[in-house]
Amino acid sequence: MTYKTAAADIALRDQSITERIFENLAARPDEVVLTDGLSGDAMTAAQFMAQVKQLAGGLTARGVGTGKTVALMSPNLPHYCVVFHAVAWAGGTITTINPTYTASEVAHQLRDSNADILITIPMFLETAQEAAKAAANQPVVVMGDAPDGTEPLSAYYGTPIEAQVSVDLDEHPVVLPYSSGTTGLPKGVRLSHRNLVVNVDQILVSADFKAGEVAAAFLPFFHIYGMNVLMNVHLAGGGALVTMPRFDLELFLQISQDHKSRRMWIVPPVALALAKHPIVDNYDLSSLEQIFSGAAPLGGEVSDAVGKRLNCVAIQGYGMTELSPVSHTTPVDHPKSGASGLALPNTQCRIVDPESGKDLPSGKEGELWIKGPQVMKGYLNNEKATEETLTEDGWLKTGDIAYIDEDGFMFIMDRLKELIKFKGFQVAPAELEANLVTHPDITDAAVIGIPDDEAGELPIAFVVTTNPALTLEDIQAHMAKTLSKYKLVQRVTFVDEIPKSASGKILRRVLKGQVT
Repeated sequence: MTYKTAAADIALRDQSITERIFENLAARPDEVVLTDGLSGDAMTAAQFMAQVKQLAGGLTARGVGTGKTVALMSPNLPHYCVVFHAVAWAGGTITTINPTYTASEVAHQLRDSNADILITIPMFLETAQEAAKAAANQPVVVMGDAPDGTEPLSAYYGTPIEAQVSVDLDEHPVVLPYSSGTTGLPKGVRLSHRNLVVNVDQILVSADFKAGEVAAAFLPFFHIYGMNVLMNVHLAGGGALVTMPRFDLELFLQISQDHKSRRMWIVPPVALALAKHPIVDNYDLSSLEQIFSGAAPLGGEVSDAVGKRLNCVAIQGYGMTELSPVSHTTPVDHPKSGASGLALPNTQCRIVDPESGKDLPSGKEGELWIKGPQVMKGYLNNEKATEETLTEDGWLKTGDIAYIDEDGFMFIMDRLKELIKFKGFQVAPAELEANLVTHPDITDAAVIGIPDDEAGELPIAFVVTTNPALTLEDIQAHMAKTLSKYKLVQRVTFVDEIPKSASGKILRRVLKGQVT
């Protein structure tokens, strides 16, 4: 059975993502649209558009325009948005990099995306330079106060490009965020202008977005949730953002209070804090009408507790990088506890038996498949993974086990895929396992995720070792040499062997049954 929302489909615009945003910004040139939450520095719509056009011109003059890929490694700042849209306006591709990555992780993405240049901030300059040297010796450009001997981004501003450089809206990959998909190591997700634009419009309609909404933007712009739902939706929908380089509960609450935020865009760990932390009572959040949680499933009990405490509607949606990112949202006027929502306009979904491939009826659990104009073009340089994820007729296999009730609401129950969601970040077991076995005292390893109220899931390891004195701290220190902090295993169980199938695949369900 194919499920479709009762909402009417929306028309597909023939615009680039930056044209879509400029259409709205041009009507409000003097409004402040971006503010730095730490410094208070503000940027109007007119200033933003002017800087985008000037940087696009300068990048093009330097040969970093049409067909080129720019890697962007930075926390949330107003100028992050400028760089992103300048590259898009110039006909290029942006690959967004987690600034907490280690040099080896950054180098992998630089190589895999074939990036031509890396833009970062002074705080991450050393890592950026080490990574660029290890990859293909890409130029490293510094946004902000560039140290002596480095090239500042300001040098790249030039004669403005007044119109969008011509691109194929359906095929050109405007952005390459990296995702582990349903399994395996991080892969570049090819998202087109069409993908981003239609998802912005789908969200604006489904979320009942209103002009003038201001949100505290802590969700990282390098992640598809912060990139398209927060950055692009607010700029295209008449809203504004106050950027936060990292999550800080007090600053988040202060910004939400001072700007009378109508809604908060959050992830489950923040929902838990809003439900339980005593400091929340110190702030006037009476303007809140809605709290929207994404990036990982939010339990109905926590969602209900947040809504009750803040006297607003707490809802959630469903998405993934490969969906640009949203396919389902819960309507504010018809919330359902624990549900991930109804399909967006233009979006179809199915619940499929993973074994037989047959569609399942309402109320039965199976793999969630999705089809719509927000579905990615495929993975970069990985035809095998693309074929495993996308069917020939355009259905995206999400790797999530779900069911759809009699009202069309979708509920996420489990993961068919191996991916672990730790505080909204993707952690691929295969990547951690490959790292663990490089330890001289570890002969085999397996990683699984276990539920955790605060983090969503915790990555834990089962390890076969030749050294009885090996500790969790030893293992974490080894992993920290090449992996980001959020990828470190939080627990370790030492075992004699890792259970595997006849074909050599790790039997993760067996391991999950051993967790106490």
